[in-house]
Amino acid sequence: MSIIRNMERTRKELSEFLRSRRERLSPSEVGLPAGGRRRTPGLRREEVAALAGVGLTWYTWLEQGRDIGVSATFLDNLSRVLKLDAAERRYLYLLTQQRPPAEPGKTWCVVPAVVHRLMADLVSRPAYVINLRWDVLAWNSAADHVFHFSTYSPEHRNLIWMLFADGPTRALFDPWGDQALQMLSHFRRDFVKATQEPDICALIKELERLSPEFRQWWQEQDIHGSDYGWRRLSLEGLGPVTFHYTKLTIDQDRHLRLVYYAAMEDDGSDQGFAAWLNGRQA
Repeated sequence: MSIIRNMERTRKELSEFLRSRRERLSPSEVGLPAGGRRRTPGLRREEVAALAGVGLTWYTWLEQGRDIGVSATFLDNLSRVLKLDAAERRYLYLLTQQRPPAEPGKTWCVVPAVVHRLMADLVSRPAYVINLRWDVLAWNSAADHVFHFSTYSPEHRNLIWMLFADGPTRALFDPWGDQALQMLSHFRRDFVKATQEPDICALIKELERLSPEFRQWWQEQDIHGSDYGWRRLSLEGLGPVTFHYTKLTIDQDRHLRLVYYAAMEDDGSDQGFAAWLNGRQA
């Protein structure tokens, strides 16, 4: 179905949304003189059109939900003019193009307190939070007993760095090669969302210098598998344990994911891991 036909379903909502956004702005907020008395609050259509770089007739048609096509560049300009926040910008895209916009990736994030509480409730399930750079921002006690996150300095508490540049973490993943290659491909999908972030580019350069495997696999550009499946970890004092794992998005705007591990039940891993964990926590 075309964009134009899709807009037929959202014409009323688009009209009301655009009108409400321009009416909440004063001329001074967008650098215009207040002028004389206005019959309606906010900005006039011709002012929004001029600031967004389009003709008045064209913008009027858009606000009326007429049969016109819109580009991402124009929608971003309009979002800037109307001072839309991230949620409003996404809503505008959905009303006009029926798909969300491309969000610029950011690597720095703060984990909400409720997520810390959620992980604490997962007593026997290792869980941790990563950003686009795969910095481990938060974790629960079970994850710390498995991955020892608390023993790493903040600059090295990064899962992809630990996987390729840290001996104990390499030994933890058994077999290392297959799992590391798959995880690197997942990291690559995150990297393309934040290619302009200096810290993620610096991480890649460092790992290309430290790890021949990383350097070779990064250049091969392979993409493998989904963000869920299994992991096999060799735990000190217990041996190999197979886990189901998945990634859950907990903050779409900040690209935060919670990684959740659950030891498999059908092969006895679950009971063995629970006993091992209780022994460590005792």
